[in-house]
Amino acid sequence: MPEHFRLEPVDDHGVATLRLDRPKVNALDETALRELIEVCDELEGRSDVRAVVLWGGPRVFGGGADIEPMLGFSPEEAAAFSRLLNDAVLCVERLPQITISAVNGYALGGGCELALATDFRVAADNAFFGLPEIQLGIFPGGGGTQRLTRLIGVTPAKQLIYTGDRCPADEALRLGLVSAVFPADELYTEAVALARRYARSAAAVHIAKATILDGLHLPLDEAVALESERFGEAFATNDATIGLESFVANGPGRADFTGT
Repeated sequence: MPEHFRLEPVDDHGVATLRLDRPKVNALDETALRELIEVCDELEGRSDVRAVVLWGGPRVFGGGADIEPMLGFSPEEAAAFSRLLNDAVLCVERLPQITISAVNGYALGGGCELALATDFRVAADNAFFGLPEIQLGIFPGGGGTQRLTRLIGVTPAKQLIYTGDRCPADEALRLGLVSAVFPADELYTEAVALARRYARSAAAVHIAKATILDGLHLPLDEAVALESERFGEAFATNDATIGLESFVANGPGRADFTGT
């Protein structure tokens, strides 16, 4: 059973909390990353889970990779660790459920890269983000150079990566790194409330998520062709029948979706 990534019971709305719990700062080592992959594999098959809140607790979201084991890494060992980190982060990104990172305290290095892989990020007003690897003589190896650039733009991402500076919550909101900022003692509750909103969505939201991810790296003509194919798939869901019939009978926003 995973020790450092704990999947907590699903609530009545189909929201699960994935709790990162590795004292003292939720640092990521090889064991924790393999546990994350294991938990994501479980979530892939959980039809009862419709949204996931990734939560590091009230003090810290994630302090990044565990640095001490990296001392003396050969280039080949460093590349292997980066591949494992990227595999784990990609597993989070590819989850079919809607995912939300709730960031208290700080999300640094691999912790920040993990948050970048979720659909949304919300932060406590005391939180800050950063990719400080350059200050160690290296650079982000868990997708940070790619996801941060795509999320906030090339120049702001370069500034954060090249300096290793920390980005406080208000600045993260301005840059689009987070969707909302809440008082620290309200963060988890607000993140769950947001997750419940997405959990009520039609099954098509999961098809839309996969289409966005798959289309990001395609030429536009191929991406819209993929969209057309997936649009057809949405019509095979029960929720499409429910939603279309509800719209005709009652107008928009009144359908009670089942998630199937």
